[in-house]
Amino acid sequence: MDIKDIQNLIKFVSKAEVSEVKYKTKDFEITIKTPLAGSEVAYAQPAVYHTAPQQMAAAPAPAAAPAAAPAQNTEAASDDSKYVTIKSPMIGTFYRKPSPDKEVFVNVGDEVSNGKVVCVIEAMKLFNQIESEVSGKIVKILVDDATPVEYDQPLFLVDPS
Repeated sequence: MDIKDIQNLIKFVSKAEVSEVKYKTKDFEITIKTPLAGSEVAYAQPAVYHTAPQQMAAAPAPAAAPAAAPAQNTEAASDDSKYVTIKSPMIGTFYRKPSPDKEVFVNVGDEVSNGKVVCVIEAMKLFNQIESEVSGKIVKILVDDATPVEYDQPLFLVDPS
């Protein structure tokens, strides 16, 4: 890893607003620690980025969740409980398309099957395909295209019925 790669990693860590990142290879190891604004803490989990990692049993709560209007909050919570959530397995930038000139992977109302690619997340200049872990119909897309996402942040709601 050269100095330019290390500088890019530091920039990525500061944008992601995490407190600590460890990067380790066979012959190289680096730990980057940063102070966080506020009390929320997110951790970068080591993972294989070629496939979507399995959901962890004790996953931390998402750092940022969209707020619903107070009048609709209880109604939306009861409606969404029957849906399965596809969550982000990593910190990065969410994209609905494989490239700018291609069509989106999925739209609301599309059927998805287990293993179908639903989006990509760019992390450290690598584009990681995120696959559905459930079969069903896409009910809601919870993240805007080309926006940052946190580890375990909900991306899609799927109706498994």
